[in-house]
Amino acid sequence: MSKLKPMNESASRSTPASTLSEGFFLPNFCGIRMVFAVVVVAELLAFILVLAAPWSGDKWSELGLVSLFVQWVALVSAGVLCALRPSLARLSTLAATLVSYLSLLLVTLVLSEIAFRVSGRLDLLQPGSDHAAFLLRNLAIGALLSGMVLRYFYVRHQWAEQVTAEAQARVQALQARIRPHFLFNSLNTIAALTASNPALAEDVVQDLAELFRVTMRDMRERVTLEQELNFTRSYLRIEAQRLGDRLQVDWTLKNLPMQALVPALVLQPLVENAVYHGIEPRAGGGRVHILGTYNRGVLRLEVRNPLPDTPTGNVGRNGERTHPNGNRMALDNIRERLQLAYGPGARLEMDQREGLYRVRVLFPLSDTGETP
Repeated sequence: MSKLKPMNESASRSTPASTLSEGFFLPNFCGIRMVFAVVVVAELLAFILVLAAPWSGDKWSELGLVSLFVQWVALVSAGVLCALRPSLARLSTLAATLVSYLSLLLVTLVLSEIAFRVSGRLDLLQPGSDHAAFLLRNLAIGALLSGMVLRYFYVRHQWAEQVTAEAQARVQALQARIRPHFLFNSLNTIAALTASNPALAEDVVQDLAELFRVTMRDMRERVTLEQELNFTRSYLRIEAQRLGDRLQVDWTLKNLPMQALVPALVLQPLVENAVYHGIEPRAGGGRVHILGTYNRGVLRLEVRNPLPDTPTGNVGRNGERTHPNGNRMALDNIRERLQLAYGPGARLEMDQREGLYRVRVLFPLSDTGETP
């Protein structure tokens, strides 16, 4: 048995350049989607302001002028927040909020002053328009809207953080849990091999140590796809020493981006379930088939195993099997982790066909591991 190469710590800890501001409550206003949202919201605001104003006869002309001014303020404000975001992310939440709020008011004041002067030169202002009233009105509207928007982003961020924390707590429960029977069986295997085959016993110890090292990893870190596959192989090598010829494994991997970053513990729990629910209950064992394909930006990992000779549990509400000594924790956590990491583009599917139980995960993935 070849020894498993140590995982590259620097690769597993590599993160995008934007990690500094990932936990910041303000969204990235540099993104196209956010700019589009700003334009749409600003136009709706312009409609409201025009409709709320007293009837002046030519609403379309007034709407055009108000829209131009509101869009001007909104886009410049978005640009300022985009430029300041890396610096704001280094501040406390209170300081960042105050700086953002004052920046938005300053933008509103400066652009209002420019708009008043330009409108005066082009004779667009109504006779007797008051300079101070114009500025104060715009500042009042800007102060109210800026406060509401910043409050919304803060509350939304806090809610997302709470949801993520709860999900990660459940994932940590899965991550920290190595089934006691697997641990005891592994130790018994090592003890038996120590006298008969010390070199092989050392390999099993290294594989078991690798399993513990990955399960104690910070779940916010990602690993390369190659590392996740090697981790699964480590688990299978240990089980092969215990089950012998009863466990057969086939690998079918095609066009996989091995250096792409993926969440850890995505494949191995599926394989562990296949061994625990499909192979162990069968008198003659069986074959686990692991498939991996990458096509059009979508990574697909599938595990197939034979159904047990006799039912070992019930069928869960989502089609997965339950076990008298187990539960759906692995599948539920994998499903939730993929949804958190990749959104609605990630799926976990299960079915039974031709005497085989199949479970597969699919999620969008670029060659670098980022969501396309």
